Amino acid sequence: MKAKKDKFEILLKKREQALLGGGVERIQKIHESGRLTARERIHVLFDEGTFQELGVFVTHRSTWPGMEENRIVGDGVVCGHGLVNSRNVFAFAQDFTVFGGSLSEANAGKITRLLDMAMENGSPVVGLCDSGGARIQEGVASLGGYADIFLRNTLASGVIPQISAIMGPCAGGAVYSPAITDFIFMVKDTSHMFITGPNVIKKVTHEDVTLEELGGALTHNSKSGVAHFMAENDEDCIARIKELLSYLPQNNLEDPPYAAPSDDPGRKEPKLADVVPDDPRQPYDVTEIIDFIVDNGAFFEVQPLWARNIVVGFARLNGHVVGVVANQPLHMAGVLDIDSSIKGARFVRFCDAFNVPLITIEDVPGFLPGTQQEWSGIIRHGAKLIFAYCEATVPKITVITRKAYGGAYCVMSSKHIRGDYNIAWPTAEIAVMGADGAVNILYRKEISSAEDPEIELQKYIDMYVESFANPYVAASFGYLDDVISPENTRPMIIHALENLLNKRQQLPPKKHGNIPL
Repeated sequence: MKAKKDKFEILLKKREQALLGGGVERIQKIHESGRLTARERIHVLFDEGTFQELGVFVTHRSTWPGMEENRIVGDGVVCGHGLVNSRNVFAFAQDFTVFGGSLSEANAGKITRLLDMAMENGSPVVGLCDSGGARIQEGVASLGGYADIFLRNTLASGVIPQISAIMGPCAGGAVYSPAITDFIFMVKDTSHMFITGPNVIKKVTHEDVTLEELGGALTHNSKSGVAHFMAENDEDCIARIKELLSYLPQNNLEDPPYAAPSDDPGRKEPKLADVVPDDPRQPYDVTEIIDFIVDNGAFFEVQPLWARNIVVGFARLNGHVVGVVANQPLHMAGVLDIDSSIKGARFVRFCDAFNVPLITIEDVPGFLPGTQQEWSGIIRHGAKLIFAYCEATVPKITVITRKAYGGAYCVMSSKHIRGDYNIAWPTAEIAVMGADGAVNILYRKEISSAEDPEIELQKYIDMYVESFANPYVAASFGYLDDVISPENTRPMIIHALENLLNKRQQLPPKKHGNIPL
Protein backbone atom coordinates (compact mmCIF):
# COMPACT_ATOMS: atom_id res chain seq x y z
CA MET A 1 0.00 0.00 0.00
CA LYS A 2 2.85 2.36 0.89
CA ALA A 3 4.49 1.77 -2.51
CA LYS A 4 1.24 2.66 -4.26
CA LYS A 5 0.87 5.82 -2.18
CA ASP A 6 4.45 6.81 -2.97
CA LYS A 7 3.73 6.49 -6.68
CA PHE A 8 0.76 8.83 -6.38
CA GLU A 9 2.89 11.30 -4.45
CA ILE A 10 5.58 11.19 -7.13
CA LEU A 11 2.90 11.95 -9.74
CA LEU A 12 1.60 14.92 -7.73
CA LYS A 13 5.12 16.24 -7.20
CA LYS A 14 6.00 16.01 -10.88
CA ARG A 15 2.74 17.68 -11.87
CA GLU A 16 3.45 20.50 -9.42
CA GLN A 17 6.88 20.90 -11.00
CA ALA A 18 5.32 21.06 -14.46
CA LEU A 19 2.86 23.74 -13.37
CA LEU A 20 5.62 25.81 -11.76
CA GLY A 21 7.94 25.75 -14.78
CA GLY A 22 11.14 27.53 -13.81
CA GLY A 23 9.88 28.31 -10.32
CA VAL A 24 8.12 31.02 -8.30
CA GLU A 25 10.95 33.54 -8.50
CA ARG A 26 11.12 33.45 -12.30
CA ILE A 27 7.33 33.59 -12.58
CA GLN A 28 7.40 36.73 -10.46
CA LYS A 29 9.95 38.31 -12.83
CA ILE A 30 7.67 37.55 -15.80
CA HIS A 31 4.78 39.30 -14.03
CA GLU A 32 7.00 42.26 -13.13
CA SER A 33 7.83 42.69 -16.83
CA GLY A 34 4.10 43.02 -17.61
CA ARG A 35 3.79 39.57 -19.19
CA LEU A 36 1.73 36.49 -18.44
CA THR A 37 3.33 33.08 -18.00
CA ALA A 38 2.97 30.39 -20.65
CA ARG A 39 0.26 28.58 -18.70
CA GLU A 40 -1.63 31.79 -17.98
CA ARG A 41 -1.63 32.58 -21.70
CA ILE A 42 -2.97 29.12 -22.50
CA HIS A 43 -5.71 29.60 -19.88
CA VAL A 44 -6.77 32.92 -21.45
CA LEU A 45 -6.77 31.45 -24.99
CA PHE A 46 -8.89 28.34 -24.48
CA ASP A 47 -12.50 27.95 -23.41
CA GLU A 48 -12.54 27.05 -19.72
CA GLY A 49 -11.90 23.39 -18.96
CA THR A 50 -11.28 22.34 -22.58
CA PHE A 51 -7.47 22.39 -22.81
CA GLN A 52 -5.81 18.98 -22.95
CA GLU A 53 -2.05 19.09 -22.53
CA LEU A 54 0.36 16.91 -24.51
CA GLY A 55 3.88 15.87 -23.45
CA VAL A 56 3.45 17.11 -19.89
CA PHE A 57 6.46 15.26 -18.46
CA VAL A 58 8.96 15.68 -21.30
CA THR A 59 12.45 16.72 -20.18
CA HIS A 60 15.64 17.51 -22.11
CA ARG A 61 18.29 14.89 -22.83
CA SER A 62 21.37 17.12 -22.71
CA THR A 63 24.46 15.81 -20.92
CA TRP A 64 26.31 19.13 -21.03
CA PRO A 65 27.96 19.91 -17.66
CA GLY A 66 25.38 21.37 -15.30
CA MET A 67 22.42 20.38 -17.50
CA GLU A 68 22.11 16.76 -16.41
CA GLU A 69 21.13 17.81 -12.89
CA ASN A 70 18.83 20.57 -14.17
CA ARG A 71 15.95 18.78 -15.87
CA ILE A 72 12.72 20.78 -15.58
CA VAL A 73 9.46 18.94 -16.23
CA GLY A 74 7.89 20.10 -19.51
CA ASP A 75 11.22 21.52 -20.71
CA GLY A 76 10.01 25.03 -21.49
CA VAL A 77 6.97 24.63 -23.70
CA VAL A 78 3.31 23.92 -22.96
CA CYS A 79 1.54 22.08 -25.81
CA GLY A 80 -2.00 20.87 -26.31
CA HIS A 81 -5.40 21.38 -27.85
CA GLY A 82 -8.86 22.45 -26.83
CA LEU A 83 -11.72 24.73 -27.82
CA VAL A 84 -11.48 28.41 -28.68
CA ASN A 85 -14.97 29.86 -29.00
CA SER A 86 -16.21 26.24 -29.24
CA ARG A 87 -13.91 25.34 -32.18
CA ASN A 88 -10.93 22.99 -31.98
CA VAL A 89 -7.50 24.68 -31.91
CA PHE A 90 -3.97 23.39 -31.27
CA ALA A 91 -1.51 25.65 -29.45
CA PHE A 92 1.91 25.81 -27.87
CA ALA A 93 3.25 28.40 -25.44
CA GLN A 94 6.98 28.77 -24.83
CA ASP A 95 7.87 29.18 -21.18
CA PHE A 96 10.52 31.86 -20.62
CA THR A 97 10.99 30.75 -17.01
CA VAL A 98 12.65 27.54 -18.25
CA PHE A 99 16.07 28.19 -19.81
CA GLY A 100 14.74 31.46 -21.27
CA GLY A 101 12.20 29.56 -23.38
CA SER A 102 15.08 28.24 -25.48
CA LEU A 103 14.39 25.49 -27.97
CA SER A 104 15.78 22.05 -27.17
CA GLU A 105 15.62 18.82 -29.13
CA ALA A 106 13.02 17.57 -26.63
CA ASN A 107 10.64 20.54 -26.65
CA ALA A 108 11.00 20.88 -30.44
CA GLY A 109 9.67 17.32 -30.56
CA LYS A 110 6.61 18.42 -28.58
CA ILE A 111 5.96 21.26 -31.05
CA THR A 112 6.46 19.12 -34.17
CA ARG A 113 4.12 16.47 -32.80
CA LEU A 114 1.54 19.18 -32.14
CA LEU A 115 1.87 20.49 -35.70
CA ASP A 116 1.52 16.96 -37.10
CA MET A 117 -1.64 16.40 -35.05
CA ALA A 118 -3.09 19.75 -36.14
CA MET A 119 -2.57 18.78 -39.79
CA GLU A 120 -4.10 15.33 -39.26
CA ASN A 121 -7.13 16.86 -37.54
CA GLY A 122 -7.48 19.85 -39.86
CA SER A 123 -7.35 22.45 -37.08
CA PRO A 124 -5.63 25.85 -36.72
CA VAL A 125 -2.38 26.24 -34.77
CA VAL A 126 -1.54 29.14 -32.47
CA GLY A 127 2.08 29.59 -31.35
CA LEU A 128 2.66 31.82 -28.31
CA CYS A 129 6.36 32.58 -28.74
CA ASP A 130 8.64 33.73 -25.91
CA SER A 131 12.10 32.36 -26.61
CA GLY A 132 15.73 33.36 -26.62
CA GLY A 133 16.43 31.00 -29.53
CA ALA A 134 18.19 27.65 -29.82
CA ARG A 135 19.50 26.13 -26.61
CA ILE A 136 23.27 26.63 -26.83
CA GLN A 137 24.11 23.61 -24.67
CA GLU A 138 22.56 21.27 -27.28
CA GLY A 139 24.35 22.58 -30.35
CA VAL A 140 23.17 21.10 -33.64
CA ALA A 141 20.41 19.07 -31.95
CA SER A 142 18.52 22.26 -31.06
CA LEU A 143 19.19 23.72 -34.51
CA GLY A 144 17.77 20.56 -36.02
CA GLY A 145 14.69 21.06 -33.89
CA TYR A 146 14.11 24.43 -35.56
CA ALA A 147 14.49 22.89 -39.00
CA ASP A 148 11.95 20.19 -38.08
CA ILE A 149 9.49 22.95 -37.12
CA PHE A 150 10.18 25.01 -40.29
CA LEU A 151 9.41 21.97 -42.44
CA ARG A 152 6.06 21.40 -40.77
CA ASN A 153 5.15 25.11 -40.92
CA THR A 154 5.81 24.99 -44.65
CA LEU A 155 3.87 21.78 -45.27
CA ALA A 156 0.95 23.14 -43.23
CA SER A 157 0.92 26.45 -45.14
CA GLY A 158 -2.33 26.79 -47.04
CA VAL A 159 -3.73 23.68 -45.34
CA ILE A 160 -4.47 24.94 -41.81
CA PRO A 161 -4.36 28.53 -40.53
CA GLN A 162 -1.18 29.24 -38.54
CA ILE A 163 -0.99 32.18 -36.14
CA SER A 164 2.07 33.33 -34.20
CA ALA A 165 2.12 35.70 -31.25
CA ILE A 166 5.47 37.19 -30.23
CA MET A 167 5.02 37.70 -26.50
CA GLY A 168 8.60 38.28 -25.39
CA PRO A 169 12.00 38.04 -27.07
CA CYS A 170 12.23 36.10 -30.32
CA ALA A 171 15.76 35.95 -31.66
CA GLY A 172 17.84 34.17 -34.27
CA GLY A 173 16.27 31.01 -35.67
CA ALA A 174 13.22 31.59 -33.46
CA VAL A 175 11.92 34.28 -35.83
CA TYR A 176 11.67 32.10 -38.92
CA SER A 177 8.89 29.80 -37.78
CA PRO A 178 6.61 32.81 -37.11
CA ALA A 179 7.68 34.31 -40.45
CA ILE A 180 6.41 31.23 -42.31
CA THR A 181 3.05 31.31 -40.54
CA ASP A 182 0.06 33.30 -41.80
CA PHE A 183 -0.27 36.06 -39.19
CA ILE A 184 2.05 37.53 -36.58
CA PHE A 185 0.89 39.41 -33.46
CA MET A 186 3.26 41.47 -31.33
CA VAL A 187 2.81 43.12 -27.94
CA LYS A 188 3.75 46.74 -27.42
CA ASP A 189 6.90 47.27 -25.31
CA THR A 190 7.36 43.62 -24.27
CA SER A 191 7.92 41.69 -27.51
CA HIS A 192 10.90 41.83 -29.87
CA MET A 193 11.97 40.06 -33.05
CA PHE A 194 15.40 40.19 -34.66
CA ILE A 195 17.97 37.97 -36.34
CA THR A 196 20.89 39.58 -34.50
CA GLY A 197 20.62 41.78 -31.43
CA PRO A 198 21.83 45.36 -30.88
CA ASN A 199 25.20 44.28 -29.42
CA VAL A 200 26.14 42.16 -32.43
CA ILE A 201 24.98 44.87 -34.82
CA LYS A 202 27.11 47.46 -33.05
CA LYS A 203 30.15 45.20 -33.28
CA VAL A 204 29.65 44.27 -36.96
CA THR A 205 28.15 47.39 -38.58
CA HIS A 206 28.94 50.00 -35.87
CA GLU A 207 25.26 51.02 -35.72
CA ASP A 208 23.79 52.11 -32.39
CA VAL A 209 20.21 50.90 -32.11
CA THR A 210 17.96 50.11 -29.17
CA LEU A 211 16.10 46.83 -28.76
CA GLU A 212 12.79 48.59 -29.40
CA GLU A 213 14.02 50.44 -32.50
CA LEU A 214 15.55 47.29 -33.92
CA GLY A 215 12.78 44.78 -33.41
CA GLY A 216 9.94 46.17 -31.32
CA ALA A 217 6.24 45.83 -32.06
CA LEU A 218 5.94 49.30 -33.63
CA THR A 219 9.00 48.72 -35.84
CA HIS A 220 7.70 45.46 -37.28
CA ASN A 221 4.13 46.73 -37.61
CA SER A 222 4.97 50.03 -39.32
CA LYS A 223 8.43 49.76 -40.91
CA SER A 224 9.26 46.19 -41.88
CA GLY A 225 5.79 44.75 -42.38
CA VAL A 226 6.93 41.55 -40.64
CA ALA A 227 4.09 41.72 -38.09
CA HIS A 228 0.36 42.10 -38.79
CA PHE A 229 -1.06 43.27 -35.45
CA MET A 230 0.16 45.23 -32.42
CA ALA A 231 -1.53 44.57 -29.07
CA GLU A 232 -1.47 46.62 -25.87
CA ASN A 233 -0.70 43.68 -23.58
CA ASP A 234 -0.85 39.87 -23.43
CA GLU A 235 -4.59 39.75 -22.71
CA ASP A 236 -5.36 42.12 -25.58
CA CYS A 237 -3.15 40.06 -27.90
CA ILE A 238 -4.95 36.81 -27.13
CA ALA A 239 -8.37 38.46 -27.41
CA ARG A 240 -7.45 39.65 -30.91
CA ILE A 241 -6.16 36.20 -31.87
CA LYS A 242 -9.56 34.80 -30.90
CA GLU A 243 -11.26 37.49 -32.98
CA LEU A 244 -9.11 36.61 -36.00
CA LEU A 245 -9.91 32.91 -35.59
CA SER A 246 -13.63 33.76 -35.72
CA TYR A 247 -13.16 34.72 -39.40
CA LEU A 248 -11.07 31.71 -40.43
CA PRO A 249 -12.09 28.20 -41.49
CA GLN A 250 -10.60 25.23 -39.67
CA ASN A 251 -8.70 24.18 -42.79
CA ASN A 252 -8.53 24.56 -46.58
CA LEU A 253 -11.34 22.05 -47.19
CA GLU A 254 -13.89 24.02 -45.19
CA ASP A 255 -15.67 27.31 -45.74
CA PRO A 256 -15.18 30.16 -43.27
CA PRO A 257 -17.62 30.16 -40.33
CA TYR A 258 -21.03 31.63 -41.15
CA ALA A 259 -22.59 33.90 -38.50
CA ALA A 260 -26.32 34.62 -38.59
CA PRO A 261 -26.53 38.32 -39.57
CA SER A 262 -28.38 41.03 -37.69
CA ASP A 263 -27.82 43.59 -40.48
CA ASP A 264 -30.33 43.89 -43.33
CA PRO A 265 -28.81 42.50 -46.57
CA GLY A 266 -30.94 44.91 -48.56
CA ARG A 267 -29.79 47.93 -46.57
CA LYS A 268 -29.13 50.95 -48.78
CA GLU A 269 -26.68 53.59 -47.64
CA PRO A 270 -27.37 57.06 -49.11
CA LYS A 271 -24.30 58.48 -47.30
CA LEU A 272 -22.03 56.55 -49.70
CA ALA A 273 -22.85 59.09 -52.41
CA ASP A 274 -21.05 61.78 -50.39
CA VAL A 275 -17.84 59.88 -49.59
CA VAL A 276 -16.02 60.48 -52.91
CA PRO A 277 -15.26 64.22 -53.29
CA ASP A 278 -16.25 66.16 -56.43
CA ASP A 279 -12.62 67.14 -56.96
CA PRO A 280 -10.79 64.01 -58.25
CA ARG A 281 -7.60 65.24 -56.58
CA GLN A 282 -9.16 65.30 -53.11
CA PRO A 283 -8.49 62.31 -50.81
CA TYR A 284 -11.04 60.42 -48.75
CA ASP A 285 -10.91 57.53 -46.30
CA VAL A 286 -11.85 54.25 -47.99
CA THR A 287 -12.56 52.63 -44.60
CA GLU A 288 -15.72 54.77 -44.51
CA ILE A 289 -16.94 52.91 -47.58
CA ILE A 290 -16.00 49.56 -46.05
CA ASP A 291 -17.79 50.39 -42.79
CA PHE A 292 -20.97 51.39 -44.63
CA ILE A 293 -21.00 48.22 -46.73
CA VAL A 294 -20.11 45.36 -44.36
CA ASP A 295 -22.33 43.81 -41.69
CA ASN A 296 -22.73 46.17 -38.71
CA GLY A 297 -19.65 48.13 -39.80
CA ALA A 298 -17.40 45.43 -38.31
CA PHE A 299 -14.08 45.38 -40.17
CA PHE A 300 -11.05 43.47 -38.80
CA GLU A 301 -8.14 45.24 -40.47
CA VAL A 302 -4.86 43.42 -41.09
CA GLN A 303 -1.53 45.32 -41.03
CA PRO A 304 -3.17 48.72 -40.42
CA LEU A 305 0.16 50.49 -39.77
CA TRP A 306 2.18 49.28 -42.78
CA ALA A 307 1.75 50.14 -46.48
CA ARG A 308 -1.20 52.32 -45.56
CA ASN A 309 -1.97 53.13 -49.19
CA ILE A 310 -3.75 49.78 -49.35
CA VAL A 311 -6.24 48.43 -46.80
CA VAL A 312 -6.82 44.71 -46.23
CA GLY A 313 -8.88 42.82 -43.68
CA PHE A 314 -11.81 40.57 -42.88
CA ALA A 315 -15.50 41.35 -42.60
CA ARG A 316 -18.89 39.73 -43.14
CA LEU A 317 -21.56 40.31 -45.74
CA ASN A 318 -24.94 38.86 -44.77
CA GLY A 319 -23.08 36.56 -42.38
CA HIS A 320 -20.52 35.30 -44.93
CA VAL A 321 -16.83 36.00 -44.27
CA VAL A 322 -15.08 38.04 -46.97
CA GLY A 323 -11.59 39.43 -47.44
CA VAL A 324 -11.53 43.12 -48.35
CA VAL A 325 -8.75 44.73 -50.41
CA ALA A 326 -9.07 48.48 -50.95
CA ASN A 327 -6.88 51.27 -52.28
CA GLN A 328 -6.60 54.05 -49.70
CA PRO A 329 -6.70 57.56 -51.27
CA LEU A 330 -5.93 59.04 -47.85
CA HIS A 331 -2.32 57.81 -48.14
CA MET A 332 -0.20 58.50 -51.21
CA ALA A 333 -3.44 58.89 -53.21
CA GLY A 334 -3.90 55.10 -53.04
CA VAL A 335 -1.03 54.48 -55.45
CA LEU A 336 0.44 50.98 -55.67
CA ASP A 337 4.08 50.71 -54.60
CA ILE A 338 6.37 47.89 -53.51
CA ASP A 339 5.07 47.54 -49.96
CA SER A 340 1.38 47.77 -50.84
CA SER A 341 1.81 45.22 -53.63
CA ILE A 342 3.43 42.75 -51.23
CA LYS A 343 0.82 43.40 -48.54
CA GLY A 344 -2.06 42.97 -50.97
CA ALA A 345 -0.59 39.88 -52.65
CA ARG A 346 0.00 37.99 -49.42
CA PHE A 347 -3.51 38.73 -48.17
CA VAL A 348 -5.12 37.73 -51.48
CA ARG A 349 -3.20 34.44 -51.49
CA PHE A 350 -4.24 33.69 -47.90
CA CYS A 351 -7.90 34.30 -48.74
CA ASP A 352 -7.67 32.13 -51.83
CA ALA A 353 -5.99 29.30 -49.90
CA PHE A 354 -8.76 29.29 -47.28
CA ASN A 355 -11.86 29.82 -49.43
CA VAL A 356 -12.49 33.43 -48.41
CA PRO A 357 -14.23 35.44 -51.18
CA LEU A 358 -12.50 38.69 -52.16
CA ILE A 359 -14.12 42.12 -52.30
CA THR A 360 -11.93 44.71 -54.02
CA ILE A 361 -12.67 48.43 -53.68
CA GLU A 362 -10.68 50.26 -56.31
CA ASP A 363 -9.48 53.84 -56.52
CA VAL A 364 -5.95 53.67 -57.88
CA PRO A 365 -4.01 56.25 -59.93
CA GLY A 366 -1.35 53.72 -60.98
CA PHE A 367 2.02 52.45 -59.76
CA LEU A 368 4.35 54.81 -57.92
CA PRO A 369 7.00 56.31 -60.24
CA GLY A 370 10.58 57.08 -59.23
CA THR A 371 14.11 55.72 -59.27
CA GLN A 372 13.86 54.34 -55.73
CA GLN A 373 10.87 52.20 -56.64
CA GLU A 374 12.35 51.06 -59.96
CA TRP A 375 15.75 50.19 -58.49
CA SER A 376 14.11 48.40 -55.57
CA GLY A 377 12.16 46.18 -57.95
CA ILE A 378 8.63 47.60 -58.32
CA ILE A 379 8.28 45.52 -61.48
CA ARG A 380 8.97 42.28 -59.61
CA HIS A 381 7.03 43.20 -56.50
CA GLY A 382 4.06 44.66 -58.39
CA ALA A 383 3.90 41.41 -60.33
CA LYS A 384 3.23 39.59 -57.03
CA LEU A 385 -0.15 41.29 -56.74
CA ILE A 386 -0.95 40.50 -60.37
CA PHE A 387 0.04 36.87 -59.83
CA ALA A 388 -2.03 36.58 -56.63
CA TYR A 389 -5.23 37.93 -58.19
CA CYS A 390 -4.78 35.94 -61.42
CA GLU A 391 -4.22 32.73 -59.47
CA ALA A 392 -7.14 33.21 -57.06
CA THR A 393 -10.16 30.99 -57.76
CA VAL A 394 -12.43 32.21 -54.95
CA PRO A 395 -15.34 34.53 -55.82
CA LYS A 396 -13.93 37.94 -56.78
CA ILE A 397 -16.11 41.05 -56.71
CA THR A 398 -14.77 44.49 -57.63
CA VAL A 399 -16.22 47.96 -57.08
CA ILE A 400 -14.52 50.91 -58.81
CA THR A 401 -15.33 54.08 -56.89
CA ARG A 402 -13.14 56.58 -58.75
CA LYS A 403 -9.75 56.19 -60.48
CA ALA A 404 -8.73 53.00 -62.26
CA TYR A 405 -5.70 54.04 -64.27
CA GLY A 406 -3.16 52.11 -66.31
CA GLY A 407 -1.79 48.74 -65.35
CA ALA A 408 -3.13 49.24 -61.84
CA TYR A 409 -6.67 49.00 -63.30
CA CYS A 410 -5.79 45.56 -64.67
CA VAL A 411 -4.18 44.41 -61.41
CA MET A 412 -7.02 45.22 -59.03
CA SER A 413 -9.19 42.20 -59.84
CA SER A 414 -10.36 43.42 -63.23
CA LYS A 415 -12.61 41.35 -65.46
CA HIS A 416 -9.55 40.49 -67.57
CA ILE A 417 -7.95 38.51 -64.72
CA ARG A 418 -11.09 36.51 -63.94
CA GLY A 419 -13.01 38.99 -61.83
CA ASP A 420 -16.50 37.49 -61.42
CA TYR A 421 -18.60 40.57 -60.84
CA ASN A 422 -17.20 44.02 -61.64
CA ILE A 423 -19.20 47.16 -61.03
CA ALA A 424 -18.50 50.88 -60.85
CA TRP A 425 -19.97 54.02 -59.41
CA PRO A 426 -20.82 56.88 -61.80
CA THR A 427 -17.73 58.69 -60.43
CA ALA A 428 -15.42 56.01 -61.87
CA GLU A 429 -12.65 57.00 -64.28
CA ILE A 430 -11.17 54.10 -66.24
CA ALA A 431 -8.32 55.12 -68.53
CA VAL A 432 -4.66 54.61 -69.36
CA MET A 433 -3.77 57.65 -67.24
CA GLY A 434 -5.19 60.87 -65.80
CA ALA A 435 -6.40 63.66 -68.07
CA ASP A 436 -3.49 66.07 -67.44
CA GLY A 437 -0.79 63.52 -68.24
CA ALA A 438 -2.60 62.10 -71.26
CA VAL A 439 -3.31 65.48 -72.85
CA ASN A 440 0.27 66.67 -72.39
CA ILE A 441 1.49 63.57 -74.23
CA LEU A 442 -1.12 63.51 -77.01
CA TYR A 443 -1.49 67.23 -77.75
CA ARG A 444 1.78 68.83 -76.65
CA LYS A 445 2.40 70.48 -80.01
CA GLU A 446 -1.14 71.78 -80.42
CA ILE A 447 -1.13 73.27 -76.91
CA SER A 448 2.31 74.91 -77.17
CA SER A 449 1.52 76.47 -80.56
CA ALA A 450 -1.94 77.76 -79.61
CA GLU A 451 -2.67 81.45 -79.17
CA ASP A 452 -3.77 80.78 -75.57
CA PRO A 453 -2.14 77.54 -74.34
CA GLU A 454 -4.21 77.49 -71.12
CA ILE A 455 -7.53 77.57 -73.00
CA GLU A 456 -6.26 74.97 -75.49
CA LEU A 457 -5.08 72.71 -72.65
CA GLN A 458 -8.46 72.90 -70.93
CA LYS A 459 -10.22 72.13 -74.22
CA TYR A 460 -8.33 68.89 -74.63
CA ILE A 461 -8.70 67.99 -70.96
CA ASP A 462 -12.47 68.42 -71.23
CA MET A 463 -12.49 66.27 -74.34
CA TYR A 464 -10.43 63.54 -72.64
CA VAL A 465 -12.58 63.60 -69.51
CA GLU A 466 -15.75 63.27 -71.58
CA SER A 467 -14.27 60.34 -73.48
CA PHE A 468 -12.55 58.43 -70.68
CA ALA A 469 -13.25 59.80 -67.19
CA ASN A 470 -16.40 57.75 -66.85
CA PRO A 471 -17.31 54.08 -66.49
CA TYR A 472 -19.45 53.73 -69.62
CA VAL A 473 -16.75 52.97 -72.18
CA ALA A 474 -15.56 50.01 -70.09
CA ALA A 475 -19.16 48.95 -69.55
CA SER A 476 -19.82 49.05 -73.32
CA PHE A 477 -16.97 46.53 -73.80
CA GLY A 478 -18.40 44.27 -71.09
CA TYR A 479 -15.49 44.95 -68.75
CA LEU A 480 -18.02 46.13 -66.17
CA ASP A 481 -21.17 44.20 -65.34
CA ASP A 482 -23.04 47.26 -64.12
CA VAL A 483 -22.79 50.92 -63.16
CA ILE A 484 -24.68 51.49 -59.94
CA SER A 485 -25.72 54.21 -57.55
CA PRO A 486 -23.36 54.12 -54.52
CA GLU A 487 -26.23 53.60 -52.09
CA ASN A 488 -26.98 50.22 -53.70
CA THR A 489 -23.47 48.86 -53.21
CA ARG A 490 -24.15 46.61 -50.22
CA PRO A 491 -27.24 44.83 -51.59
CA MET A 492 -25.64 44.44 -55.04
CA ILE A 493 -22.44 42.90 -53.61
CA ILE A 494 -24.37 40.57 -51.30
CA HIS A 495 -26.59 39.40 -54.15
CA ALA A 496 -23.56 38.70 -56.34
CA LEU A 497 -21.68 37.01 -53.48
CA GLU A 498 -24.51 34.61 -52.70
CA ASN A 499 -24.79 33.68 -56.38
CA LEU A 500 -21.06 32.94 -56.44
CA LEU A 501 -20.68 30.91 -53.24
CA ASN A 502 -20.72 27.61 -55.15
CA LYS A 503 -18.14 28.79 -57.70
CA ARG A 504 -15.69 26.11 -58.83
CA GLN A 505 -12.69 27.10 -60.92
CA GLN A 506 -9.60 25.01 -61.60
CA LEU A 507 -6.00 25.98 -62.27
CA PRO A 508 -3.98 24.12 -64.93
CA PRO A 509 -2.37 20.94 -63.53
CA LYS A 510 1.08 21.78 -62.14
CA LYS A 511 3.23 21.31 -59.07
CA HIS A 512 3.03 25.02 -58.23
CA GLY A 513 3.47 28.35 -59.95
CA ASN A 514 6.67 30.40 -59.80
CA ILE A 515 5.46 33.61 -58.15
CA PRO A 516 7.99 36.44 -58.67
CA LEU A 517 9.57 36.47 -55.22
